[in-house]
Amino acid sequence: MEEDMQKEIEAKEILEQKKKTQNLISIIILLLGMFLGSLFIDTAQLVRKSGFSEKNLNKSDIFEASGKTWVAYSEPAVTVSLINDDACEKCDVSEVLVWLRRIVPTVSTEKVDYKSDNGKELIERFGIKTLPAFIFAEPVTKTDFYTQAKTLFDEKNSQFSLRTQDIGIPVGKYLATPTINEGDAIAGAVETKVKVIVFSDFQCPYCKLFHKAMRDAIKNYGDRVAFDYKFLPLEIHPQANSAALASACALEQEKFWEYADKLYADQTVWGGTKDVNKFKEYARILKLDSAKFNQCLDSKKYQDRIDSDKKEADSFAISGTPGVFVNDQFQEGAVSYEQLKSSIEAELSK
Repeated sequence: MEEDMQKEIEAKEILEQKKKTQNLISIIILLLGMFLGSLFIDTAQLVRKSGFSEKNLNKSDIFEASGKTWVAYSEPAVTVSLINDDACEKCDVSEVLVWLRRIVPTVSTEKVDYKSDNGKELIERFGIKTLPAFIFAEPVTKTDFYTQAKTLFDEKNSQFSLRTQDIGIPVGKYLATPTINEGDAIAGAVETKVKVIVFSDFQCPYCKLFHKAMRDAIKNYGDRVAFDYKFLPLEIHPQANSAALASACALEQEKFWEYADKLYADQTVWGGTKDVNKFKEYARILKLDSAKFNQCLDSKKYQDRIDSDKKEADSFAISGTPGVFVNDQFQEGAVSYEQLKSSIEAELSK
């Protein structure tokens, strides 16, 4: 009997020990769950590795964890492919990305080398001519940035290229250069490896300064360099478009450069008028066929050519004048003869 009672006592002790152990385990699990819960993580989510608790996250727009501050945004995560050339010193985008993250705080960037297959495909698809370039994924359409500035994007295949020139992001590298087209105002040797292409405005004071530098360069390098004049009349100059039309009519009679010289020399004179009479007067002075010239000017015969040049300038992110290309080297503003000469000599020596 005593032996049986002893066995029962031992059995109860074992059972109580098991209960204590189970209770201890339960307490540990409970405490662990409370600890994890304090980090906004549900036990089930921890097992699933699904992240923070949606229930708890919905209670706060900001919290801290692992030394970081997490802020909630209503906008989706947006990926942007940054097409660039790491070897290009002028292609630094650090400041641009700071600005971009202020506008679209949920953006994340992935670098794309412009020489990679992906880079080449994107460049061809969007007709990209300058670096850096920014291609946004479809979720950008759900951001306030896109809603308020759709005109800053070109869409193709549910991807969106940012028109960098429209928001003043500087060009770091040109992947292509303007072309010399049939019908352009051309001087010098056309079949040459060095081409100087200028986008200019006859009413622009800086263009007047550059015109002299260009004429001197034509005189000194005309046997080795091609010079091409393209029209970029700016809206801030009310008579610039009419001057461009008049010069195109002079070009039709093979007197473009002489007419251009006259326009720049008398810039302040015709710039203060509101009609085209001065332009017709200059045609008579230069002994052009006045009847033919006047009909050409009055009908705005070459407006399409001027608009085409403006569109080409826009594709190269040129918004100011003069814009000067010496092959793929670009300079803007009142480029001096010495600066132009230096650029030409550098290209000739290659």
